[in-house]
Amino acid sequence: MTTSFSPIPHDRYGVLSQDDPTSEFDEIAEQVRRLGYAILDSGYSATELKLLSDSFNLTRANYIQTYSEARLRSAKEFHTIRAPLTQGDPAFLRLVTNQNLLDVLSKLIIGKFILNQQNGIINPPNEKYNQGAWHRDLPYQHYVSNSPLAINALFCLDDFTLENGSTFVLPATHKTANYPSGSYIKRNALQIEARSGQYILLDCMLFHSGGSNSTAKERRAVNHVYTIPYFKQQIKLPELLKTADLSPEQKELLGFNVEEPCSIDQYLAKRIN
Repeated sequence: MTTSFSPIPHDRYGVLSQDDPTSEFDEIAEQVRRLGYAILDSGYSATELKLLSDSFNLTRANYIQTYSEARLRSAKEFHTIRAPLTQGDPAFLRLVTNQNLLDVLSKLIIGKFILNQQNGIINPPNEKYNQGAWHRDLPYQHYVSNSPLAINALFCLDDFTLENGSTFVLPATHKTANYPSGSYIKRNALQIEARSGQYILLDCMLFHSGGSNSTAKERRAVNHVYTIPYFKQQIKLPELLKTADLSPEQKELLGFNVEEPCSIDQYLAKRIN
C-alpha cells in the first residue's frame, strides 16, 4: 500500500476574520496564544552567551556559599537559584530586559506587565529535581482567560535536547481549566528542543514539565515569569534592588510602581504622584 501526502490546503470558506501577523514576533505570539508555547531567539552572540554561562556558574557558587548546601538540600532547593538578578551580576538584568522578549510579551499581555520572578534552574544528570513534574506556573489554579495573564520565558543557557531532559508541554492545555486525563497526556505530550540562547515561551496556564536528564552533564536555564501587575511577586524584588542603578523603565518592569501601600497616607500620596 502506497501512502501519498497532499500539500496543505490554501483555500477556505466561511471565514470572516483571520490572524494577520506582520513580523516574526507576531507569529511567535500567535503560536503562544493558540498552542501555549513557542521558541524565541534572544539575539545574543556566542561571546555574550559565554559571559552569561560564566555569570551563572559564579552566581550559583556564591549562592550556595551564602545559604549553605545543607540548608538548600533540606529545602529541596539545591538545584535552584532564587532571584539571581538580586545577587549583583548585571547579566541577569539583561536577561529580564532582552528587547526581543519584551517585544513579544507586549503582544501577549494586554497593558502593563511586571517581572514576577526569576530563578536559575539546574536539571541534574540522572537525578530527580523539583521541576520534573507536570505543573502550571500559576500552580493550583484551575481557570482560563481569553488573553494571557502570565508568560513564562525560560532562557536556555545550554542546549535543550531530548537526552538532557528538555521541556515537555501539553499543547493547548492553557485553554481548559482541568488537568487532562492520563490517556490525553500519553497521546499529546510533546518534548521541545531548543538551542542555547533561545527562550522557551509558555503561557503560564499551560501544563509542562522538565524531562529526565540521562546525560553526564547538568542542563542549566534561567526561568522568568512575567505577569499583570495584580499578582504579587514570588520575592519582593524592589526591596532587594532599591539601591541598584535602574532606569525608570527598568523599575517599572521590576514592580517598583505597583508595591502595595502600607497605610492610607501612602496610598493617597501614591495617587497624587
